[in-house]
Amino acid sequence: MPTPSLSALPIRRLTLRDVTACADLSENRGWPREEHKWGLLLAAGTGYGIDDPQGGLVTACVVTEYGPRDRPDLAAIGMVLVAERHARQGVGRRLMRHVVAEMSTTPLTLHATPYGRPLYEELGFKVTGRAEMVLGHFKPGGTHPGVATRPATAEDLATILRLDEEVFGSDRTHVITRLPAFADQLRVAEENGRIIGYAAAWPNMETHVVGPLIARDTETAKALLASLAAHTDRPLRTDIDVRHDELLVWAKERGLAPVGFNAVMTYGVPELPGDWTRRFAPLTVAAG
Repeated sequence: MPTPSLSALPIRRLTLRDVTACADLSENRGWPREEHKWGLLLAAGTGYGIDDPQGGLVTACVVTEYGPRDRPDLAAIGMVLVAERHARQGVGRRLMRHVVAEMSTTPLTLHATPYGRPLYEELGFKVTGRAEMVLGHFKPGGTHPGVATRPATAEDLATILRLDEEVFGSDRTHVITRLPAFADQLRVAEENGRIIGYAAAWPNMETHVVGPLIARDTETAKALLASLAAHTDRPLRTDIDVRHDELLVWAKERGLAPVGFNAVMTYGVPELPGDWTRRFAPLTVAAG
């Protein structure tokens, strides 16, 4: 029986049963397998993919919607991957066109690598910002940020959700409420008994990824990052909005080396909602 052409293969919704296939696809393209992250994204968002008749996936991506369930006000697209042997045959473009059509009038955002950016620009996405990835073992030193931090408790969750919606600009309760189980650390910054920031560190292969990182100001962000680093032996990785240059300089002085840049892109909205001055790093670039 002849193998169907790529254009004839149906696009379907992915489920948690597809975590291994998604991880295999990541590995095929030279990315870490990241089963832990795929599990969160497929649980909190909607995966789309095309099955390869010879096994595995031809392509995949995940869309995480925010705001009211029946009328989301923002959706983040991430983990857009095409298997090596099917690359440069238009299948990624077909998948992205399908996702954009599925989202209808919902504003979209994504973090684009230099390799993927031309496709997204072709589809109508506009560059609205940049994030720099930094990675390394955090080295304590210098002036210690004078902001108190502590582990978050169950009683803090409602306050964290309110702060997150205010800063992110959309309700992402279905994602943030998964953080206590997903992350190895969830910490808050306090002033006079009031929470003024929070951050998580979650396991990703041999590293801990810091995200989200939401804070009243740069000193609070530094305190949260330093407190997370103090409770792990793993290298830290995070993606910091380049407008927060003071935090980036400080992080590099503390041992986090620059890895590369992603373009923050939007579709259907001129810029991201919320307050960027308090939004220092995303939970993950795949989900915003």
